[in-house]
Parts: sequence; structure tokens; C-alpha cells
Amino acid sequence: MQKLIVIFLGLFVGSCINQTYQPHQYTKVEIKDIYLDTTSIRAITLMQGNLGFAGSNNTFGIYNTQGNKTASKQITYDSLELEFRAVASTSTDFFMLSIESPALLYKTGDHGQMEVVYKEEGAGVFYNAMAFWNDQEGIAVGDPTDGCLSIIITRDGGNSWNKLNCGVLPAQVEGEYAFAASNTNIAVVGNHTWIATGGSKARVFYSPDKGVNWEVYDTPIVQGEPTEGIYSIAFYDEKTGFIIGGDYTKPQDNMANKAITKDGGKTWQLVGQGEDPGYRSCVQYLPGSRANELVAVGFKGISFSNDSGEDWKQLSDEPFYTLKFTSDSTAFAAGNGRIAKLTFK
Repeated sequence: MQKLIVIFLGLFVGSCINQTYQPHQYTKVEIKDIYLDTTSIRAITLMQGNLGFAGSNNTFGIYNTQGNKTASKQITYDSLELEFRAVASTSTDFFMLSIESPALLYKTGDHGQMEVVYKEEGAGVFYNAMAFWNDQEGIAVGDPTDGCLSIIITRDGGNSWNKLNCGVLPAQVEGEYAFAASNTNIAVVGNHTWIATGGSKARVFYSPDKGVNWEVYDTPIVQGEPTEGIYSIAFYDEKTGFIIGGDYTKPQDNMANKAITKDGGKTWQLVGQGEDPGYRSCVQYLPGSRANELVAVGFKGISFSNDSGEDWKQLSDEPFYTLKFTSDSTAFAAGNGRIAKLTFK
């Protein structure tokens, strides 16, 4: 009997090993609006199944998936017109960061109100994206000041933030900056962090240790003009990642706007050369897709690839800025005046 059990276990394990991955063959996407307003929304975050967001017009809010209801609110700080393009969340808190000087980083307060935990003023201040490695440690990135990217880090759950000294960061190339297009020019996997840039140079900044040490790598993405470069970066694991961008003033251009890495960002290879999509502001991997499947969104529509970005299919012409998956067939997307639930079929 014991031998039979061993044999059956061996057969079971063998059958699992022989199973081949079957990529999805999506041909369309169902789009259901869950929030309509005048707010431009480029930053969303998943919060225990719900969706947090912030955008223009001093507006932030949450979509409750259980009740299928959205609540939004306008925050006031003096008489400033605030625009948020960076949001993030931990298991206990929601964060949002405004773009221009004064940059204001808000955190869920202990008394049910959003509280400012970081403020930065000065020429060139412009924050783009934010992410957390864990409940205690997080990072936000902005355009260069003093000759390097603006990077602020928290190690105490977001209660305080400190800006990195340029001495620990690779030098900025004149005219290089990050794009605040979708809150996805930063990617984190475990302790690893990648930041994408554009303008005069399209490069990827990399830290293996949650922002302590940094390196920078060149990419073949189109670059040189202020509107060219990498607009979004995604990593499936510590080695495999994808970048997308182009030139939003020439959204049909589809050369040198998509690339893949298999060595953690050190080297990048162009894919989908001469194939749509052209410019896109956000790219994300489908969960559980073994780094084979990607969706990219932008103001020219929604595109899907099931072969690591070599070939793409246009699923919809509906415009969106940013995207977050909740499963391998559902996602939330946000854009100009709307948030929608996407179901891929």
C-alpha cells in the first residue's frame, strides 16, 4: 500500500509538471463606469479589495466594492488648487501626494481626517508617483532638484518622510525627469525598486535594498525630446519587467516605445517594433500570467498582449490613464472624469 501511495503521488506531481501554461485569448473588454465627475484621475490604489483614488480639483475618494458605492471629497489647504497624481496605501492607511510646490503628502489621520505628513517647497518641485514596500517603508519620486531625482522615503509607516541626498543617487542628465502620467513610473517587488525616466534620457534607476543604494541603466526607448521617454514601468518578479511610453504628442508612433528586461533592468530589448500600440501611459502584468500577459492603457485605448509584449491586440478605443488588476480578468481603470471596472473576455 505504501508503495502504491508513492506511485500515485509521483503520477500526480508528474501531471502537474507536464501542464503547460495557457495564455488568455482576450478579444474584448467590458467597461462599466463606477465614478463620473469632472476630476482628472491618474492615480489609484487597491485597499483591502476597495479602491482609493485622488486627482485634480483637490479631490480624493474611495470606491467600496461590497456596497458598490463611491464616496469622494475635496480637501482644502489655504486657497490652493491641488492636483494629486501619486497615491499609495498600506494595510492601515491611505496616502496621496500633490504635484507642484508646495508638494503636500497626506496620510490617513488617527481621527478620521487626512493630515499633512510632508511638505516641500521650491523651484522644480513636482512629484510623480508613490509606492510602499511594506506597511512601514515607502517611497515617492519627483522631478530632479539640485541635480538628482527627488526621492523621499518613510521608515515609520508614513508618519515622517526624508528626502535622499543627491550624494547617494546617480546624477541626473540635463533635461531628464520622470512623468506624472499614471502613478506607475515606479515599480517595487520585495526590496527591489525601479524608477523610469524620460525627456533627454530614458533610463531606469534601480535600488536592490529599499532605496539605500542606487544604480542607473540606459534603455533603447525613444528619447531626446521633452515629451519622449518611459511613461510606465512594471515588474512581474525580481528579474522580468516591461517599460512603455513613447511621445504623447505623437501617439501613433510605435517604434522604440516598448521594451522588456529579463535581468532585473540591467539591459532592455525592444519588442513590438512597428506594431501598435503607440504611446501608452500605463502598463501592467496580469496576475498569474508568468510574465506573458500585459495590458497597456492610454488616451488612445486599451491594448492586450499574451506573448510578453511582442504582439498586441486593441481591445477598446476608450481612453484611460492608469490601471490596477484585481484578478487575471478584472481591473480598475481611471482617466479624465471617470473610474471604471474592466472585465476582460
